[in-house]
This record gives sequence, structure tokens and C-alpha cells, in this order.
Amino acid sequence: MRNGYFRLVHDNVGFGVALYQPEDGGEEIQLGELIEYLDGHGIAYDRKRIEMLLLDEQDAVCHLGKDACPEIPETYTLHVSEDGMLATVRFIAPSETGNRIGYDDFLKDLQFRNITYGIQTGNLQEHFQSPGLFGIDIILAKGKEPVPGIDAQIQYMFQTDLHRRPAQREDGSVDYFQMTTINQCRKGDVLARIIPEKPGVDGHDVYGHAIKPRLAKPAVLKFGRNIVLSEDRRMISAAVDGHVTLVDDKVFVSDIYEVQNVDVATGNLNYEGSIQVNGDVAENFEVRAGGNVIINGLVEGAKVVAGGNIIIAKGMNGMSKGFLKAGGDVVVKFLENTRVVSGGYVQTEAIMNSKVSSGSEVTVEGRKGVIVGGYVQAAKKITAKSIGAPMGATTILEVGVNPLIKTQYSRIQKAIAENTKTVKDAEVILLNFKEKLKKGVEYNESQLKYMKSVATLVEEKTAELEQMNVRLEKLRQMMDIQKQAEVVVNDEIFNGTTIIIGDASKTIQNSYHYCKFVREQGEVRMAPL
Repeated sequence: MRNGYFRLVHDNVGFGVALYQPEDGGEEIQLGELIEYLDGHGIAYDRKRIEMLLLDEQDAVCHLGKDACPEIPETYTLHVSEDGMLATVRFIAPSETGNRIGYDDFLKDLQFRNITYGIQTGNLQEHFQSPGLFGIDIILAKGKEPVPGIDAQIQYMFQTDLHRRPAQREDGSVDYFQMTTINQCRKGDVLARIIPEKPGVDGHDVYGHAIKPRLAKPAVLKFGRNIVLSEDRRMISAAVDGHVTLVDDKVFVSDIYEVQNVDVATGNLNYEGSIQVNGDVAENFEVRAGGNVIINGLVEGAKVVAGGNIIIAKGMNGMSKGFLKAGGDVVVKFLENTRVVSGGYVQTEAIMNSKVSSGSEVTVEGRKGVIVGGYVQAAKKITAKSIGAPMGATTILEVGVNPLIKTQYSRIQKAIAENTKTVKDAEVILLNFKEKLKKGVEYNESQLKYMKSVATLVEEKTAELEQMNVRLEKLRQMMDIQKQAEVVVNDEIFNGTTIIIGDASKTIQNSYHYCKFVREQGEVRMAPL
């Protein structure tokens, strides 16, 4: 393959430009390059004649003058990409009487142009050691991309995702006491350590300028009481026997705060670790824990909030004012006249006239396994033996939508729109500023300071947009997972019960046994188990 090229040569009556047409699919002669060459050397020509000869697709000589062929040495055009990472050279053949460029002279010329890094000597030698590669863009130099650093990571030495379900006895009841949802630890146990960051490697452009890599982010161990930090600040260990939990990326170690009952003798409880109540929680009292809350008795008309799981062995009668909120799972004997919000699953033997919201699943099993009255919501699945009642209160079940995720999604969408508008408006201001600078407009110190603040705003808002888009995609994926949501009936569902799946709803007109409800073709439909 040969690209088309040109050169000045002797002809019968003086000199002309020889047009060597491409071969085997090579590139055509660039008319613009030829015209620029002739103009640059002050040589008169007939442009139409040259254009006609190029169209003939045959090697030819276009007569230019009666004088002797000018002595014009080999020349070249050099192009460097905007990012400075790639330089190409295109050699133009010397006239028949002109000299070629020497290899060493060409290298000196490159040094004068400050192109010093990544010279592709093999490509150049191929040109200089041959009759010449003309009309070809030859890769002259290549920069080197920087190698980004690797962020530090924190390695936890304990289970950080605790969603363990209680064991079920042979008679169908649930054993609420044989639960291992707490990470036990001993004094001196290593709880977490930092895997150090790895620095990146500089890159270089063809001018030899260093290109700094993305900086590797360090990690910091976050922790509460009862924890020992190593001298190099890269490892933490337990200072006491107890249990370890991870809440909002912060490690807590605590011996469980244990009381008999929560009543007038204790007042409200608020503890950063876990709380165990061996008896009951009386009406109107509050129990708050950063970790888990374990109640071995009954809860009546109280408020229980936990960063981890809530376990209530004998159930809860909320008296229409009780409230359970858990960052993790809720496991309770029964729920009556209670409001529940769980980040994980909810497991119980009965739900009566309660409002229950789960970020995962609601499972109602055991001897009764009944949902009667109220509003039960789960992101993925609701399972129960019996749902509704022949003459009971209105029962509504909803799956496929997590209100918390939906609210966050809408909020972030709005914030992205606002930030995008801010960035675009600021970029218009900066563009106008730069155009006026090019035209010679001078700015005072106050105006320059304002422009700098606008540039900083664009940088900050752009970084925020990147983070929000990542969060938005995660929320979108979480919402996609919920498309397979379903309501499972292991015995009977009564007429009058309303099933909502995503944006579709259905009120049951007849009783059904052993079935499930799914969303198909935009409607709620019954399917066999």
C-alpha cells in the first residue's frame, strides 16, 4: 500500500510537480497540503489543471514553469493532540534537486520544539532508512497515561450484615431465644484494620511534562467506646468483653446494657450499644439503642428504636400509639395496634390492625400466621397463612415499593436538576469571560476574584453531581430488584383484602386458598403456589 504524495521535479521545458497517485487502497493526495506547499514557496500554478490531473488517478507531472527545478529540501508538518499525549509527523518529499532531512538534524529540531518523551524511534528510522514515507501520518511520540492510585480499604473482622432469622420449632412456633444476631468479642480481639492505599504512578505527555495520577484516598477507622487504637492507627481491637456492631461505618463495642423492666424505676433508656430487657416495657416509655434491642417480655404502648435489630419475645400491643423502628430486622411474637418501620425483614406470628413497613420482607408464620386489618408493606415479599377476615377490618397489603427509597430517589432527582442548572449557568458566565479576555478586555481584581469563585462553584457542583448520579443509580437498581415482588398465601385470603404491587392494585372479590399474587402485564394477578 502506498499513500499518494507529490514532489517538484524537472520536466521537458522546466519544472513541474509530480503527482504520485495512491496504490492498493492508500490515501489520496491532499490538495490542501499541495496548495499550501506551493503557496509557501511562492510557486505559481494552475489550480484547475492540478485538480484535473488528480481526478485522472494516474501518476502525472503538472508543468509549473520554464526555470530550473527549485532546490527545496524535505520538509514536514507536525501535529500534537490537545492533551499532549500523541504527536504525529507528515513528511513532504524534497524537490528533485533538494536534500532530505538528516535523522540527527530532525531529532535536534524535535528538542527545539520541546518534544522529548516517548519518541517512536522505530517509526522514524523506517522513514529515514528508506526512500521515504511521504504523504503518511507517522506516529512520532506517545505520552504515557498515569496509573491511578488504589484507595485504602477497611477490613472488618466480624460479620457486618446481620439478617439472621430465628429458628422454627417442630410445632410451628418460633424460638425467639436461640438467636445469634450479636457479634460476640473478647478483650484484645482485632476488630478492623486498614489495608493501606497504594500511590499511583506519574504519566508524561510528549513534552515530558509529568501528569499526576488520581490520588489514592486514605481510610480512617471510626469507632466508639471500649476500643483500642494501635500506634500506627491502622488497627482497632476490643478493650472489653462484649459485642461489636457496625453502625454508619462506626465500630462500637459494648457489654450489653441489661435491665429487668423498663418502667418508672428506669425511665427512658438511650444507649449507644445494645439493650437487653429481661422483662416488659411499660406504656409510654422509650427504649433507644445504637445496636440491637432484645426484650424478653411484652411491650405495651411504648416506643422502641434500634440502629440494629429489634427482638420482642412476647409480642407488642401498641395501643394505637406504640412504635417500633429498626435499622435492621424486627422479630416479634405478635403485633397489635402498632406502627412498625424496619430496614430489614419483619417476622411475627400475627399482625392485627397495625401499620407495618419493611425494607425487605414481612413473614407471618407460626401457629396463627394471620394478618387482619391495617396496612402491611414490604419492598419484596409478604408471606402469611391467613390474610383478612370475612367480616373484619379493611386489610391492605402492598409490595414492590420501598417508600424510603422512593422518597430518596425523588429528592436526589430534584437535587441533580438544580445542580445541573447551576453548573450550566456558571459555565456560560465563564465562557463569556474567556471570550472577552481573548478580545483584550481587562478586568479589575474584584472581577477576577468573582470569576475564580464561579470556577470553584462549577468544580464543586460537578463533583456533587458525580456523587449524586452514583447514588441515583444505586437507588434505581434497588427499585429494579423489587419488580419481582409478591404476596404469598399459605392458607386463605378473604374477600375485601386489597393487594397493591407497584402501581397496580386489586381488591379481592372472593376467598382463595394456597396461592400467590404477582404483577403481570400491569395488573395484579393470582397464581398457584
